[in-house]
Amino acid sequence: MDALRKLFRELHTAGTFVIANAFDVGSARVLEGAGFPALATTSSGLAATLGKLDQQVTRDELVAHVAAVTARAGVPVSVDSERLFAETAEEIAETVDLLAEAGASGVSIEDYDPVTRVVEPLAVSVERVAAAAEAGRRHGLVLTARAENHLYGAGDLDDTIERLVAYRDAGADVLFAPGVKAAGDIERVVAAVRAPVNVLALPGTPSVPDLGKLGVRRVSVGGALAWAAYGAVRDAARELLETGTTGFRAHGLTPAEVKAAFGG
Repeated sequence: MDALRKLFRELHTAGTFVIANAFDVGSARVLEGAGFPALATTSSGLAATLGKLDQQVTRDELVAHVAAVTARAGVPVSVDSERLFAETAEEIAETVDLLAEAGASGVSIEDYDPVTRVVEPLAVSVERVAAAAEAGRRHGLVLTARAENHLYGAGDLDDTIERLVAYRDAGADVLFAPGVKAAGDIERVVAAVRAPVNVLALPGTPSVPDLGKLGVRRVSVGGALAWAAYGAVRDAARELLETGTTGFRAHGLTPAEVKAAFGG
């Protein structure tokens, strides 16, 4: 576990890498086999596997999910842990401890509260990031701090940058502002933060090589792989119901791929 955490931290020191978001143990095995150097969970993807919407998963469900994924993964796993299911510094530390015990190499913390439906004041968020950073250091975890205001229309790029810089100063190792996708905006964030930056790949976001040229260290896809998988199930179901054919089989894993992913 310590070796994986060390490796995950080292991945952020130079170059650009893609961290693939797995939504269950099986997808984690497939993605690891595809060659990704690290994996991340996805709150929306996990919620979908449980028949729920995003931000409806419980802490116990997340911890169990992380334990199951890390038990079968041979690469570092970072956790999309939303607000860490906590209101106080003590509760934040408790959640970080639980995720560390479950095998995580990294955790994240967001500044949006889905209960009140607001992006929290900067001072409050900084205190929360500091508490998560302190707890994470005890385990050697990489902490990603997220500024959510672009997703919720709660501030401009200057506000985003101010938040990310403050989270860096509070102890975050990686900074992330999902929804920032224009090359010029990403370049501004990277230059201002002067620390590893994660970018969420969205329609209109520069390619991974171009993000690397902008100085981005890490690229993630959130729930996109989960939605692609569920979309494939939808399309296969429509074909089966509407035409009675099974052409969708041509796009599935081969027996050899199934054995490689799930047989070890």
